[in-house]
Amino acid sequence: MKSRPASGIVDLAPTSSGWGVYARSLGNFWKVYRGSRFGVLGLAMLCFFVVEACVASSLAPYPPNQVSQDVLRPPSPMHLLGTNEVGQDILSQVLIGSQASLMVGFAASAISALVGSLVGLIAGYYGGLRDDALMRLTDIFLVIPALPLMVVLAAVIGPSLFSVILAIGVVGWTGTARVVRSQTLSVKELAFIESSRASGGSDFYILFNHVLPNVAPVIFSNTVLVIANAVLSEAVLTFLGLGNPNMISWGQMLQFAFTSGSVTSAWWYVVPPGLSIMLVVLAFSLTGYSLDEVFNPRVRKI
Repeated sequence: MKSRPASGIVDLAPTSSGWGVYARSLGNFWKVYRGSRFGVLGLAMLCFFVVEACVASSLAPYPPNQVSQDVLRPPSPMHLLGTNEVGQDILSQVLIGSQASLMVGFAASAISALVGSLVGLIAGYYGGLRDDALMRLTDIFLVIPALPLMVVLAAVIGPSLFSVILAIGVVGWTGTARVVRSQTLSVKELAFIESSRASGGSDFYILFNHVLPNVAPVIFSNTVLVIANAVLSEAVLTFLGLGNPNMISWGQMLQFAFTSGSVTSAWWYVVPPGLSIMLVVLAFSLTGYSLDEVFNPRVRKI
């Protein structure tokens, strides 16, 4: 007889072995997800920014680093979002800057998801000393303020896109680890886990063929929220001068606006990159919270 999912286990996720059942769950997933207006809005915004980043080079009206005599000009038919202190087109820089910002968000969240998932799975499944050691390590990272730790790590490695990605990824895994551990503690008590163990299944097999498929939806929804934090953190670190100085990003645009003293005199220099950061973070946040509602019946609105 099929076991009943433990409390909090995703109702659209499989509650038995294997990954193949996810294909049969996609229809049910979309039926529930599209019922969230904010979720659909967030997904539409997210798709817009991803597509825009992919074709940014074609959409940019000017080369992003092309200088001109039109210095700090407000929006006009020639420059729809104005120009910066060296005459570069703001619209072109905003479009190209989305590539670096989203790249950092996805790459850093992938590191966080991988590290946090491994820590949570091992801690929750094995328990005992391994659980205590990994959770104390997680607590150490939790009590250290995230931003100063990211700044120190990025400064030690050196200003580059890689240092920003690594700093955000190394700091951002703790939340995923705790969520995955909590779900793993519930999943490992299900009947089919005991049946697999009794039939001779190895710990590795059980972890990656039984436990992981059941906690994967939680990892996915949490990772989407981590991307939102990663995009915001990238903007902060780049604003502080820790990013790649040769790569245009929204944080770099804000940094140059601040250092050039154009923050108060040229609103068109600050608003487009700042608004872009806000909208991307909002898109990921709306999508992530809606996924949490879909995957977790306890928080779903009736």
